[in-house]
Amino acid sequence: MFSSSILQLLFSLLGMAFLVRAWLYAIRLHPFNPFSQTIFKATDWAVLSLRKLVPNRQYLDWPSLLGAYLTALIFFCVQLLAIERLSPSTLILPILLMALLEMIRWAMSMIFWLTIAQAILSWVNPQAPIMPILRTLTDPLLQPIRRVMPNLGALDLSPIVLILGSQLLSHLVLRAQFAVLMPAVAPL
Repeated sequence: MFSSSILQLLFSLLGMAFLVRAWLYAIRLHPFNPFSQTIFKATDWAVLSLRKLVPNRQYLDWPSLLGAYLTALIFFCVQLLAIERLSPSTLILPILLMALLEMIRWAMSMIFWLTIAQAILSWVNPQAPIMPILRTLTDPLLQPIRRVMPNLGALDLSPIVLILGSQLLSHLVLRAQFAVLMPAVAPL
């Protein structure tokens, strides 16, 4: 049980690193800031190899997205191999779909943590060196919410809406994963 949690944590962190790299590419964050460099160093080993197979497009870093997908795919295969009665070969389609859904969950988790960090730092230390980076990462998601939400002056409720929305979507994706897997393992 404990080793399964550690395994899930490690795969989730790696998958989110790939997704953050894809997001950095999409929003064109300067690649030489320390945050970007950390993400690049953590993911270069896979992305540079995948880039030979799948090139980048205008706003999509396909190698990073493929790295996240392959990470999710490997995670589910390892999990199923740990369950002795289940073979990944019999569950190919459900595993492929579950890996895609896991990527969405990782993206929602990434949005959640980036928004929490930005909200807390904006109250505690708005001049923190990481704040411009957090703003750059979260503003494309917060701006559409701010356009719809009423302006309450100094109180910005858009991070709360984004956090709740990401958690709701994450919960719905988890339910979808369960719905995908249950028919595949029910005969056992």
